[in-house]
Amino acid sequence: MTKIKFCGLKRIEDIKYANDLKPDFIGFVFAPKSKRFVDADTARELKNLLDTKIKAVGVFVDEDINVVTKLLKDGIIDIAQLHGSEDEEYIKSLRAICDKPIIKAFTIVSKDDIKKANESTADYILLDSGKGSGETFDWDLIKEVNRPYFLAGGLTLDNVENAVKTLHPFVVDVSSGIETDGFKDFDKMCRFAQLTERKQK
Repeated sequence: MTKIKFCGLKRIEDIKYANDLKPDFIGFVFAPKSKRFVDADTARELKNLLDTKIKAVGVFVDEDINVVTKLLKDGIIDIAQLHGSEDEEYIKSLRAICDKPIIKAFTIVSKDDIKKANESTADYILLDSGKGSGETFDWDLIKEVNRPYFLAGGLTLDNVENAVKTLHPFVVDVSSGIETDGFKDFDKMCRFAQLTERKQK
């Protein structure tokens, strides 16, 4: 069954929405250049309000490994999502310091990108169209994937049903697709969850 991740949560209201809807994962973005950026103190406050059944993912772009491990060890996040140029050595080092799940994101443009994703030693892979582009990539390339994956990049209320029905991803990962004027929209989040679940009944 396809799981759900609501990414880019940054307000107390966002956490309340998540607690009501019970996605499997939520995401805190720790990349300073992102408009959804949260600092460690804010993330700690939000995590303390989050339903303990929901896993918190920290999204990083080429972050110092010590920053990532501290957030994991402090329990502010449960999973690290690497969205930059982090290589296999980085993943190996992170796992040696802190044995927590790791998601490695890949921007999918060609079959070569799929090959790299298939070969990653990360616990999970995330297939995306680019860092917060809000656009989909060529889903036909996914036929080459041989392991469970998070599907991200341009998912909306208009296409999530088709994505779940035709691709059967491990997780659908959405951020801008559940926002109105740059803020998480409860009605859109609720509808996204309903559409995801409906295609699996």
